[in-house]
Amino acid sequence: MDNLALGNDDRMQTTDDEVLAHLPRVEAVDRALTLLLALADAGPGGASLADLAAATGMNKSTAYRSLSTMRRRGFAGQSSDTGFYRLGRTAMTLDAGFLAPGDLAGAMHPALLWLSRASDELVHLGVWEDDQVLYVAKVEPQRAIQVRSFVGRRAPLATTSLGRAMLAARGLDDAQLAVYGRPNGNAAGPAVEPARLGEIVREAQGRGYATEFEENEAGVACLGMALLRGGDVIGAVSITAMSDRLGPERQVELAALMRAGLPELLPEGVELMAAGSR
Repeated sequence: MDNLALGNDDRMQTTDDEVLAHLPRVEAVDRALTLLLALADAGPGGASLADLAAATGMNKSTAYRSLSTMRRRGFAGQSSDTGFYRLGRTAMTLDAGFLAPGDLAGAMHPALLWLSRASDELVHLGVWEDDQVLYVAKVEPQRAIQVRSFVGRRAPLATTSLGRAMLAARGLDDAQLAVYGRPNGNAAGPAVEPARLGEIVREAQGRGYATEFEENEAGVACLGMALLRGGDVIGAVSITAMSDRLGPERQVELAALMRAGLPELLPEGVELMAAGSR
């Protein structure tokens, strides 16, 4: 009986494969999906138009037209520095609906609230968008604070603890990191020398968290940890405090606090970047 059942399963699988093979195919959609998979394979550094065309078997003009449409819909992005194409924000957040109760900010709210109350500090949630940090949520402590911040703000990846944590978690090499040391778009800020940015990122990888000390605002410091899902960076969470409250010992304490309390409050499948990641 078991052998007979197994045989039926095999025939059912073959039948399903045959049905799929004969389903109608819309060529334009098939090209876009093929490019989407190629962009995912290219990783965070992206790939050139020529490389994507070669990988998908398309000519460059066809690939360009498809990528242009994908950019308009947010499924592809393009670096202003290298011209390389990469997965867009829409593609990377297609599964955000599974992070109940809604988007990432909503799903992360219990964790952000706990962290703010446990640390008695300002807490932010940021995501990587257009090679910048986009602040999507914040929770203020119950005491008065003197830090300027708002949801919707954009900031350079290289000069924020959120951005540095995400750069560290992506495992970029020095050549890839170099382009992020220059501020772009409407996220104005100081430039960070490539060698210095490499040191910052490697330090963050070793510790499992990144810091920023009075680089964006006098008297203010931050500590950030990247958030991953399925090995992919989906954002970062940070603690912002007056710099006299965020010395080296306090940084270690807060990092330990985050690792002890956040995991059980994170949305399903989401985890903190581990220390020693390279």
